[in-house]
Amino acid sequence: MVDNTATRPSGMRAFYVIWLGQFGSLLGSGMTQFAITLWAWQATGSATTLALVATFGFAPVVFMSPIAGALVDRWDRKLVMMLSDLGAGVSTIALFLLSLTGNLDVWHLYIAAAFAGAFNAFQFPAYSAAISTMVDKENFARTSAMLGLAQSASGILAPIAAAAVYGIIGLNGILGLDIITFSFAIGTLLFVHIPPAKRSADGAASRGNLWTESVYGFRYIIERPSMFGLQMSFFAMNLILGAGLILLNPLVLARTGNNENILAIVSSMLGAGGIAGGVLMSWWGGFKQQRVRGVFFAFVASGIATAIIGFGQGVVVWGIGSFLFTATLPVMNASNQAIWQSKVAPDVQGKVFAARRVIANISNPVAMILGGVLADNVFEPAMQPPDGALIGIFGGFVGVGEGTGFSVLFILMGIAAMGVGIVAYATPRLRNVERIVPDFDELSEELVPIG
Repeated sequence: MVDNTATRPSGMRAFYVIWLGQFGSLLGSGMTQFAITLWAWQATGSATTLALVATFGFAPVVFMSPIAGALVDRWDRKLVMMLSDLGAGVSTIALFLLSLTGNLDVWHLYIAAAFAGAFNAFQFPAYSAAISTMVDKENFARTSAMLGLAQSASGILAPIAAAAVYGIIGLNGILGLDIITFSFAIGTLLFVHIPPAKRSADGAASRGNLWTESVYGFRYIIERPSMFGLQMSFFAMNLILGAGLILLNPLVLARTGNNENILAIVSSMLGAGGIAGGVLMSWWGGFKQQRVRGVFFAFVASGIATAIIGFGQGVVVWGIGSFLFTATLPVMNASNQAIWQSKVAPDVQGKVFAARRVIANISNPVAMILGGVLADNVFEPAMQPPDGALIGIFGGFVGVGEGTGFSVLFILMGIAAMGVGIVAYATPRLRNVERIVPDFDELSEELVPIG
């Protein structure tokens, strides 16, 4: 057989090819998410239903991530990336067939989301670890920002495209388009060269049985208190804001009488903000010194944006708040990702990044369910006239009636998020994490490529 590795795109060229495939896949997935949100809301009118769909999709990601991380470091990372895309695509195919035959029900969304989530558990550690071997560390923040930019660009285009064609091709047509886009993403991975990670001292220390390797990432992080504290700050933020993006759709729908055009505008502003933040980070590359400032300053800014959404009573303020919220995310996430990619040796990044994901995001399923339940059963009833319990406190700021309970919840989430950012930056162990923990290439000698 002829080895054509040398003729395949590598380095940043390979990253650009992968980026293009992921952008197409994210666009198709975003259209599907928008269409399913409309379908589920029209079928049930319940925020709890939307929160449950998100939770069923997210819970497997959290609980399977440790095993996924161990396997990512054992297996060929390009193959793992392809399988993660394929697994998510199979769930879309199942929904397509059910919808096409008129048999789709809400509980099918839960199962499909859980199945896709199981495969998505492999995606973050595989993609992050692969990129660490593809590009120089000076480009870590930039590549992370570009992936965020793809997500944001699809976020602005997908709702517009889905709203435009939903009445013409319906849910079936949008699911069909999603199937085409994930096939394209898999094809781009076949086309590029992804070099294997090189062995490090940490990699040698991590070897063992599957259970030992699955828990290694947690031990690695806990043994470095500054890194553990950094990750716990994301845990706190996700616990506070985890329900925000899930509840934004019902907030807008409830306060506008199910106006899908206004929902599309607000969703597009979410994408526009992410694009603005992604372009900024792609051009700027983030703070060169103390990248952690990008993390904690963005925490505070995201809290302010969340509170703005809560105070809004129309599309203009909702749009501004949504734009500002997602504009902070590329700064926050790219800065954090660059820190971790610089500190953790590539051959253990699968394990460590999977553990990161669990620590930061295990609060998300709780936040999603709790947010939906609180909105439906506590805050919404408390803001209904004539004698809702919270009308006297918040009625003058957000109004009263349907949807205003969601608004109150957003205000409270925003205030709490600002508090997390301020306290985290005021903590020396977190503020100085980059000086306390050395870069991996300054700490250990790389050996030979892993076969």
